[in-house]
Amino acid sequence: MNVLVVNAGSSTLKYQVIDTKSHKVSAKGSCERVCFTGGTFT
Repeated sequence: MNVLVVNAGSSTLKYQVIDTKSHKVSAKGSCERVCFTGGTFT
């Protein structure tokens, strides 16, 4: 089973998709400077 983990701050959002059996991260990324000029999505 995969679990989506989200960490939301005041102007950033980080996420990871983790396989619960192997404990391996299958995807991760972040959105920084949300609602500000120069924001990024990785």
